[in-house]
Amino acid sequence: MTDLSNPIPSNPPRSQCLDVWDQFKSLRGALMGGILFMLIIASVYLGPLFWDIEATHIDIRARNQSPSWAHPFGTDQLGRDMLARMMAGGSTSVSVGLTAMALALVLGSFIGVVAGFFRRLDGPLMRLTDLFLALPLLPLLLVMMLLFREPLNAAFGPEQGIFILIVCAIGITSWMPTARIVRGDVLAIKEREFVMAARSIGTSNSKLITRHILPNVLSPIMVSATLGIATAIITESSLSFLGLGFPPDFPTWGRLLFDATDYLQQHPERVFWPGMAISLTVLSVNYLGDGLRDALDPRIRAR
Repeated sequence: MTDLSNPIPSNPPRSQCLDVWDQFKSLRGALMGGILFMLIIASVYLGPLFWDIEATHIDIRARNQSPSWAHPFGTDQLGRDMLARMMAGGSTSVSVGLTAMALALVLGSFIGVVAGFFRRLDGPLMRLTDLFLALPLLPLLLVMMLLFREPLNAAFGPEQGIFILIVCAIGITSWMPTARIVRGDVLAIKEREFVMAARSIGTSNSKLITRHILPNVLSPIMVSATLGIATAIITESSLSFLGLGFPPDFPTWGRLLFDATDYLQQHPERVFWPGMAISLTVLSVNYLGDGLRDALDPRIRAR
């Protein structure tokens, strides 16, 4: 006979994070994209610790060399090691992408939550979003660079000033898709039963947003974050390629492309390395974002 006094213990409920991870692991492209992106992050930030050649070291006697054991990626017109400059440029480009993405994410999430939760503010904020979407992005960025470059360089120095300017310019012009996505989710979530129950017991609007609304819109915010990194890196590379980014002696992937165009016929590999780095980074981030979108969707996990 079964001892009813000692019932068989049931299995503990499975964590939702484990379900998301299991779904993410099953997506081979997303997993490979995540691994590749982490390898790129590790190489650009930790690589200089193991490569003792400085990115700014000039050796005129070794200028315009082809790839060799001493210089795996060759050297530029001033004899600077291209591998060191690729790592230094990658750290700058990735830092700009991450910081600009964070700024755009904060602005977009705030405007999306406020517009979706407060009906009176929905119309004005969405018209503001439409206004920013209608603005031509590249001319606006060029005007911002020309207007604020010199004041910020005088206040913070040529490197920090242009970093702040590029991050703010990209972040201020990239928050609109996140705001629209978050607003749509908030409009649906605020009509759910648990939100209405919390409102019925007198929960304030601030607690409703922080405890019930924001945790349920984290998945689209995370997906927007990954895709925003790729957009920010491409935008920064475009500005640097046009000569409006960082100073010439401060490498970024876009600046390396710009410098290598004059030597395209003699040394085509100097265009190949930064172009491949930008392409692989953007491709890996896009695959990572697609995988996160599928893994965080409960309808796909339930299949």
